[in-house]
Amino acid sequence: MKFKGGIHPQYNKLTAQMVTKKMPLMKRYIVPVSQHIGAPGEVIVERGQEVKRGQPLTRPNGFVSVPVHAPTSGKVKKIADFPHPMGKPLAGIEITPDGEDAWYEEVSGHGPWREISPADLKDFIRDAGLVGLGGASFPTHVKLSPPKEKPIDLLILNGAECEPYLTADHRVMVENPTEVMEGIGLLMRVLGVDQAIVGIESNKADAKTALDAACPGDLDIKVQLVETKYPQGSEKHLIYALTGRQVPAGGLPMDSGVVVQNVGTALSCFEAVEFGRPLTERVVTVTGSAIEKPANVMVRVGTPVADVVEFCGGLKDDVGKVIFGGPMMGIVQFNLEAPVLKGTSGILGLVEDEISQFEGNPCIRCGNCVDACPMFLVPSAMGLLVERNRFEDLGDYNITDCIECGSCSYVCISHRPLVQFFKRGKLEWREHLKSLEANSQ
Repeated sequence: MKFKGGIHPQYNKLTAQMVTKKMPLMKRYIVPVSQHIGAPGEVIVERGQEVKRGQPLTRPNGFVSVPVHAPTSGKVKKIADFPHPMGKPLAGIEITPDGEDAWYEEVSGHGPWREISPADLKDFIRDAGLVGLGGASFPTHVKLSPPKEKPIDLLILNGAECEPYLTADHRVMVENPTEVMEGIGLLMRVLGVDQAIVGIESNKADAKTALDAACPGDLDIKVQLVETKYPQGSEKHLIYALTGRQVPAGGLPMDSGVVVQNVGTALSCFEAVEFGRPLTERVVTVTGSAIEKPANVMVRVGTPVADVVEFCGGLKDDVGKVIFGGPMMGIVQFNLEAPVLKGTSGILGLVEDEISQFEGNPCIRCGNCVDACPMFLVPSAMGLLVERNRFEDLGDYNITDCIECGSCSYVCISHRPLVQFFKRGKLEWREHLKSLEANSQ
């Protein structure tokens, strides 16, 4: 199935065939307390305390919360506010490694996942601090806990990786196909479903070949190629492309009987159960024209961006921008001391010539954004409403259905900052709803 809209940017998958490299231990790590959607955990270590790799540094604070863990053994040097990829300083825990990289004594395997109850599997996933590794960073155990009134009959694994430049998921599937498939089986057991589909864009056919060869005989897992088109990796669009099911406006994948997980998350779930290992490292694509030696790198969570970039040869002199994630939905970084998070899939460096500095011009009503929008919205009208501070009217245009994919901005002849408009518009619309609710009481 093909979804309406979307775009075909230059994909620039420079590192698609590069085997993942492993970084050596660094001199320091900064582990942010806030790394996922939901409530940050409560810090349970103190300054000067000795910690081991995989030791919990925080305690979950509510259901939508998971712990963070020490990326290596060493001493807690400081607990303070540090630069954070989201743009403002946030609480973090600085660890000075001791060089031994010794694991926490409580880190041990839980046994074969086929012999463990779904409830226990879910607990192990939560305790390992697992979140979605595709970028959204939603706690995995919460996604695996749909309400009873919304039965799930299908698990979909997102291996589309539609963002230009990024190849981390691609390398995970090619290099660890057996572990990914076992992780899928584990997730199927937790959800109680008999079928799973892995969706992979057609420009990664080697990943399909690897997963097909590694599929266990007792699992009904289909690996399917889908059209290479952005934003194919969006949950709602991947569900439609693979099954023809449509998630209702304002709804979630579970409203169509589906749970979607990232292929990297499946791998981490398997490692959490099989080896008892919390999420302390992940594959990150370090790439772009401003990176001297682009590579796929296994990076410890909490590694400063500057160290990762230096491992890849450093930045070129004419660097114009460094982005966490891809060019379409990534976040520009202003401080290279900001650390890698659980959800950091890529570090992208672009040279000055590739950076467009402009002020948006008035909308000319060309309709390009309407054609490109994969959510059937009218970005031109929404942008004008935000510009004119008519936030109370945004609900009529379903502003909350916008997935901020950037397709509209990409095709806009007037170079209007539409995604930025919609980010603000969503905030103002929610404040408007709160005001209405307060006035009605």
